[in-house]
Amino acid sequence: MTLSNPASLILTPIEARVLGTLMEKARTVPDSYPLSLNSLMLGCNQKSSREPVMDLTEADVASALENLMAQSLARTNASGRVARYEHNFQRGVGVPEQSAVLLGLLMLRGPQTAAELRLNTERWYKFADISSVEGFLEELQDRSVEKGGPLVIKLARAPGAREQRWAHLLCGPVDEAQLAQSGSARGADGSPSNLARIEQLEAEVTQLKAAMLKLCTELGVSAIEV
Repeated sequence: MTLSNPASLILTPIEARVLGTLMEKARTVPDSYPLSLNSLMLGCNQKSSREPVMDLTEADVASALENLMAQSLARTNASGRVARYEHNFQRGVGVPEQSAVLLGLLMLRGPQTAAELRLNTERWYKFADISSVEGFLEELQDRSVEKGGPLVIKLARAPGAREQRWAHLLCGPVDEAQLAQSGSARGADGSPSNLARIEQLEAEVTQLKAAMLKLCTELGVSAIEV
């Protein structure tokens, strides 16, 4: 079943996280899929492979699921004693498997370059090369109004970046200025910049100094100059 009006598809950030998590777990842990409400909440709140990191409650996830099911993007599997949930994204939105994979990763990890997407989708789908990823992204960007319009946008190149990033439009238009600002603390490969790493190391050294001085005081020995 596809959406009766794909152009009306606008998700909240929580709905996008829930939907993306269902799409991820269907491919990475098929033996545990469909997911219980608790398992889905834990997946949404993962500290790794999530941007931004969230702290959702079961109530948050249940509310998002209700809205997703109303839009034919998720459904419940009531075959067991515990209700379990699965996504219906590919059919609900009307996109091929490869496009669904890319949109799922963008919902979970935020804007990424085509190279990052190819690397991060390895457990979901193996793209032949970066040009293949770019081809599907361009199709999503050029999607006709009759089909609901574009689902991704190619962002302007960030200062110091070698490649442009792509962002999904499932939560509506993106604020490129805000995204550029949030990405300024990250390197061209998506990792924290040298400045951010230095600041983190300095904070850790300060904490270690304080802990060492406290220990010396408790032991009644002279503090070592550091």
